[in-house]
Amino acid sequence: MRPDLEPIIDWIRPGSRILDLGCGDGVLLRHLARTRQVRGYGLEIDPRNVSRCVAAGINVIQADIDEGLRDFESASFDHVVMTQALQALQRPDEAIAEILRVGKTGIVTFPNFGHWRVRLALARGRMPVTPMLPSRWYDTPNIHFCTVDDFEALCAERGWKILARRLLDHTHHEGLAHRLAPNLFTEVAMYLLEAPRVTGFAT
Repeated sequence: MRPDLEPIIDWIRPGSRILDLGCGDGVLLRHLARTRQVRGYGLEIDPRNVSRCVAAGINVIQADIDEGLRDFESASFDHVVMTQALQALQRPDEAIAEILRVGKTGIVTFPNFGHWRVRLALARGRMPVTPMLPSRWYDTPNIHFCTVDDFEALCAERGWKILARRLLDHTHHEGLAHRLAPNLFTEVAMYLLEAPRVTGFAT
């Protein structure tokens, strides 16, 4: 089990339906099926990881998150999970909107570009290389960096409710500094989100 996945497991209800976007080799789905009896699918673009999922008995669809989730009905999953992929998408805002359409809740994690190590590297005139951002500027898959403050501002703008969050260092631990100055000391941000409820009126 990858250490960056462990903190979100408590947010996933036993027996729920889950869609894991960018599921990799299916490790999260395997773990949740074994420990929480979840049912669901993975979405993965890398054919090697798709093959690994199939070999492990994971229900997987080869698809690109940037192409949307139009093949899935609204509220068809209890949880839609996307870990460490937000910053690599063409339109992360549209992806989150789709996550919250398809899922009753969404779980999103990303590296915080506001961390002090990142700021220090930029102040020195260099693109940052940190434990959570190990790629160099010319070989990184990341195209849309954001900070904790950026993400929460987007949620407020779109009316997405933050049900819970975890703000961690690169070893995936929390501390007093993360609570006092989250945008400065958080390296990994994790959010449990819910779309605003739409209420109808009888005519």
